[in-house]
Amino acid sequence: MGGAVHRRGRSVGLYIVVPVLLAQRLRRVLLGQGEAAFARALHAIQPLSLTALLATLVLLFAFQGEEIVRQPLVIVLLAVPILIQVYFNAGLAYLLNRASGEAHCVAGPSALIGASNFFELAVAAAISLFGFTSGAALATVVGVLIEVPVMLTIVVIVNGSKGWYEAGTAVRRVALGRA
Repeated sequence: MGGAVHRRGRSVGLYIVVPVLLAQRLRRVLLGQGEAAFARALHAIQPLSLTALLATLVLLFAFQGEEIVRQPLVIVLLAVPILIQVYFNAGLAYLLNRASGEAHCVAGPSALIGASNFFELAVAAAISLFGFTSGAALATVVGVLIEVPVMLTIVVIVNGSKGWYEAGTAVRRVALGRA
């Protein structure tokens, strides 16, 4: 048990604490050079961050591809709860935003954030704790496979329901300044 706790602590430090501290330090340095320097740095690293995420996914799919094909029932058993949870959380966040009078431009991202499972972090933790070929890594791969298309459908639903959303009485009241 002590070894598992140590590995978890090391993973939290390596994948959460260290990146947050480094990012905040870099942010301060860049902002100290001005907003333009900060914007240039963001623009420069954006392709790198996307490339790193895609490389991680390619490696995961390479190591887990056979398992995904070999165990379709396991994949379904992992996918169904993820589907239910993501759609439920997104819908609840969207409806609560509407009921509270929040603008549609806030409610859409709120629904996506509320529905996200942050599989990127789960992938990092699963790999560091259990390895690329583990069942935990398989579960995170399924999560990524499910969450990305589901999030895209949520975007379509949110964008398609803008008229309905803005017709809500709480939203109209807030927009007219009568909250």
